[in-house]
Amino acid sequence: MKYHFDAKAAAKTERFFELYLTHIKGEWSGRPFVLEPWQKEIVHPLFGWKRPDGTRRYRTCYIEIPRKNGKSSLCAGLALYLLMADREPSAEVYSAAADREQASIIFDIAKNMVALSPELSVRLKMFRKVIAYDKALSSYKTLSADAYTKHGLNAHGIIFDELHAQPNRELWDVLATSTGARTQPLTVAITTAGFDRNSICWEMHEYARRIKEGVIEDDSFLPVIYAADEQDDWRSPAVWRKANPNLGVSISEDYLKRECDKAGNIPAYENTFRRLYLNQWTQQESRWIPMSAWELCGGAVIADMLKGKPCYAGLDLSSTTDITALVLAFPIDGAVKLLPFFWIPADNLHERSNHDHVPYELWVKQGLINATAGNVIDYGFIVAKITELRKQYVLKEIAFDRWGAAKIVQELEELGVTVVPFGQGFASMSGPSKELLRLVLAGKLHHGGNPVMRWMADNAVVKSDPSGNIKPDKSKSTNRIDGIVAAVMALDRAMRHGAGLSVYENRGVVIL
Repeated sequence: MKYHFDAKAAAKTERFFELYLTHIKGEWSGRPFVLEPWQKEIVHPLFGWKRPDGTRRYRTCYIEIPRKNGKSSLCAGLALYLLMADREPSAEVYSAAADREQASIIFDIAKNMVALSPELSVRLKMFRKVIAYDKALSSYKTLSADAYTKHGLNAHGIIFDELHAQPNRELWDVLATSTGARTQPLTVAITTAGFDRNSICWEMHEYARRIKEGVIEDDSFLPVIYAADEQDDWRSPAVWRKANPNLGVSISEDYLKRECDKAGNIPAYENTFRRLYLNQWTQQESRWIPMSAWELCGGAVIADMLKGKPCYAGLDLSSTTDITALVLAFPIDGAVKLLPFFWIPADNLHERSNHDHVPYELWVKQGLINATAGNVIDYGFIVAKITELRKQYVLKEIAFDRWGAAKIVQELEELGVTVVPFGQGFASMSGPSKELLRLVLAGKLHHGGNPVMRWMADNAVVKSDPSGNIKPDKSKSTNRIDGIVAAVMALDRAMRHGAGLSVYENRGVVIL
């Protein structure tokens, strides 16, 4: 038999929690730490399943669970068990996170557990950053986030908190490789869902998901994910119960209802609620454009029916190696129809699709994105397209970002195109950004269901200043938002020419 389940070992771990540990917060403070059913589903297999040589089967456990489900207390208990009950000589146990303050949360809970336990407090010595078990020459410490200082570790146990906040994989790799000399090391990564899909946390999430679904095999990896599915209704109490195994114990349904109501009233909070309390990976840190409202704005945009009509354009050149976006905005009867065009370098298109997890190749085949030869965008194609568009539509003005635009602007001006420089600060961006959101919420922004624009809208994050001004923030958006930025620029020109869009001059700014 490849593996066997040692019921006594599993029961021993459970008894350690019940006999020696207590809860330290709220109404449960001082009560014995009796594992909840979902916690037993982690602890029992983690410490019960053994290899033929008697060592633990699992060496890594990835736990993804929403906030307020008692994950920090569980991990504090696991750290103390690894420190003194795992029969590992000179055990080194560490708490790690994106910064020392975060890493100290679980460590401090463990210290309080020790202080409240008559049995543990006489066996363990506590210092500000260390819990020592002198009998076995073992220690439990909290770490800073500097990866380059961790190469001398010989870890037996690692508790890695809030992996989604980790800026890169360096600390994870250093700590993971520090366990090589131990006979049965254990790394426990615990986190809520994140939004950065180019991160170590997303990599671990996908690895755990594939193991759960049987796509890949890794007998040493225990995946634990409590989350709402992508298609689930985030407003449903049944979905809340599905994602929160400790509902009714450490988190109440009333609390989730209040947070859900807040997310319904404040679009920017929707992603926060879904990420932190339903454990759904979102496309952005703070949702700006509610995608449910965006979907309802998919009114038909038929290019031939717009011929001869006035429009305003925004041109976001971005980088010559990324996506360039030109968006035409047609104000019609109080609504706006968007007609977008995109360009991307043809070289490395396949690799870029795989890296970004975006179907660029499909979109190029469908004519939604234009691929220009080489590894940079040839702006000559953009000038040619604008020349063609001027023959079909009454193109009033093109707003452009000054960065890197000198040559193409000169060519357009020589062709008689009216081009207007457009700043990327709050002063320029706030008004048309709020107008775009107003049009979306009112169902008056027609985008024709363009999948590239939908993807960019879902990526978009806004930055705000103390005065309540907003602007799309490329640095915080997890992927490209060039089409949305170009649409904002086009809306600005339409608003300034009295195209019947802006409501700000008449009634003041309404902050949504």
